[in-house]
Amino acid sequence: MKSRGRIIAFLLLLVVFATTIGTTSNPIVKDVKLGLDLQGGFEVLYQVEPLKKDGESKVTESMVTDTASALGRRVDVLGVSEPIISVESGNRIRVQLAGVEDQESARELLSTQANLTFRDANDNLLLDGTDLKEGKAKANFGENGNPVVTLEMKDPNKFGEVTTKVSSMPAPDNVLVIWLDFEEGVDSYKEEMMKPNPAFVSDPRVQYPINSSNVEISGSFSVEETKNLAGILNAGALPVHLEEIYSTSIGAQFGEQALNKTVFAGTIGIALIFLFMLVYYRLPGFVAVVTLSIYIYLILLVFTLINGVLTLPGIAALMLGVGMAVDANILTYERIREELRVGKSVKTSFQAGAKQAFTAILDANITTILAAVVLFIFGTSSVKGFALILIISILVSFVTAVWGSRLLLGLLVNSGSLDGKTELFGISKKKVHAPEEGLETLDLTTKFDRFDFVGTRKRFYVLSMILLLAGAIMLGVFKLNLGIDFSSGTRVEVLSNEPLVEADLQQQLEKIGHPSSDIVISGETKNIGVVRYKEDFNQEEVNKFKADLAAVYGADPNVSTVSPTVGKELAKNAFYALLYAALGILVYVAFRFEWRMGAATIIGLIHDAFFMLAIFSISRLEVDITFIAAVLTIVGYSINDTIVTFDRIRENLNRRGTIKDAAELADIVNKSLRQTLGRSVNTVLTVVFVVVALMLMGAESIRPFSIALLIGLIAGTYSSIFISAQIWYDLKKREMKNKGSIKVEKEKKQWGSDEPVV
Repeated sequence: MKSRGRIIAFLLLLVVFATTIGTTSNPIVKDVKLGLDLQGGFEVLYQVEPLKKDGESKVTESMVTDTASALGRRVDVLGVSEPIISVESGNRIRVQLAGVEDQESARELLSTQANLTFRDANDNLLLDGTDLKEGKAKANFGENGNPVVTLEMKDPNKFGEVTTKVSSMPAPDNVLVIWLDFEEGVDSYKEEMMKPNPAFVSDPRVQYPINSSNVEISGSFSVEETKNLAGILNAGALPVHLEEIYSTSIGAQFGEQALNKTVFAGTIGIALIFLFMLVYYRLPGFVAVVTLSIYIYLILLVFTLINGVLTLPGIAALMLGVGMAVDANILTYERIREELRVGKSVKTSFQAGAKQAFTAILDANITTILAAVVLFIFGTSSVKGFALILIISILVSFVTAVWGSRLLLGLLVNSGSLDGKTELFGISKKKVHAPEEGLETLDLTTKFDRFDFVGTRKRFYVLSMILLLAGAIMLGVFKLNLGIDFSSGTRVEVLSNEPLVEADLQQQLEKIGHPSSDIVISGETKNIGVVRYKEDFNQEEVNKFKADLAAVYGADPNVSTVSPTVGKELAKNAFYALLYAALGILVYVAFRFEWRMGAATIIGLIHDAFFMLAIFSISRLEVDITFIAAVLTIVGYSINDTIVTFDRIRENLNRRGTIKDAAELADIVNKSLRQTLGRSVNTVLTVVFVVVALMLMGAESIRPFSIALLIGLIAGTYSSIFISAQIWYDLKKREMKNKGSIKVEKEKKQWGSDEPVV
């Protein structure tokens, strides 16, 4: 009865999960906020500078905060839903407006400095924006029903003195000229008043002194213009200048196409993972499919609850997170299969396998979180989204892949219905030893027993040294094909309904006054042209460039500009990100294992990172900020693989107790590698499913990212087996030479029971 109750509980949980996901997933997906690269829009990074370049004027923290608030009020006028305006260190403000339709008007509204001045007919300064009450400018209607803007002065007496002075001047000079961004020596009221569209805002005639704080600006305004002007004037009290140092503009067509292609590619990749788990692991594989489905649902739910913004790299992180989550399942299932093969019961095998896999899962995920946290701290906005989803993925995978899988599988195991049915775990009865043989998992044979990893290690050392030396030479000759993130400049992506020809695109660029020899045609149908310029375009150039190309190709191009200042900072932050991630991992691995394992791990990571750099140099693939995200992701995967190997080496050392000679140490390293190699291959295979799908079917903009991941996955698996483990062996062998033998202390500290109660 109790056994039947566990099976019923298992089935009921499946029904609850399926019902919950089926009924709530659509609303959750609709609530997910999409980033610029998925729905179009633009992002601008402003450097807040003092208005007066006299060496004395300084920008304070409160000025930057007030400017950000003023920009927020301007954005409100645009009606953009959920804008992101954030203050960053170094007196900077980042503005992200996703889904805005009229990008040109929005950028113009944001960038207008709103340095408001009141001058006489001779251009003498009488009042400025600091005399206004901040936030009091409003769009209204005048007595004649025409749209006007009303202001409120801080000091009515001062305004009375000014209007007294102006009203005493003879006509037609008795005017109070209102200017925005008046330039000394350039602007002149008497010249502008003769033009049909003068540069000043208004020039009301002052007939008598005004001792009131309320002021009305009238002119030939439309209702929309008064709204925009009010938003601009509300920032007029701030004596600062906003300088664009970074911007990216993405057309809506690009965003929609990128979203559809990447989601489709990710779906294919995840479907292949599900199929692999079902075929290879049978019943536990089915449990993994259930928990992975719950995992994806929970990721989207948590991301929605924290009001996160989903970007293209973020979707890639979610897909890759599935590969990382399935790794916990694979680790546990491989352990269970080993216990079954030595003749233990299904229940005993389940308990032992789950317990033994836990520390490896914990250590591997903590080191990956270290890399993701560093990436979040040093990354730009879209990369931060990638890192955030990666962190959430790791935490949620603990709930689903570790606890959830054990809960569901534990219900079936403890029901007794699986007793003796090893084939349900993918183990034929021919491979199961009788308990009487007294075998331990260390004694089991594997498919890889013919490989002598330690004996052939010097060959792989030489192979790696040759490859790295060749890579260093190639890197020195070809250099890296640095994207604008690091080299500064402008990058343009042109989207066409028809296949593009480089010569034709070059001709169009020459026509609009921006010729370039750096043009690459890409896309499945060769309908995307990527153009790069060494100079960073200003706002006016970007607007004209977009309008000209949209008129020819029917779609707004993506335009990104990076100033030399930001380019250098991104390069510096990328270096620090890699350095701090490596140091954090070294300290953690040395603490949890020993310093030799930490040192061997870092050497392996440097090997992987440099190998990726060499391949990118030779292939001339563009290195941008997402490449750093890929490198740090691979750091996480590589360390994951290496730690699983070291965890098994440590476990096998503990079983032996005392290691007398190098041959015995080599035997333990070889056995540990053979035992974990199947898991390594399966884990990498599941991640490769997603990476290859993203590379072949995903958006063009993340293709270099996907290629970097694929190269890194192969390099990371290679280094964990043939480099890191072998370096540790050589370091340990040197210790044995000094001491004569190694006595391994049995581990007393435990992380605690993680078994679910079933």
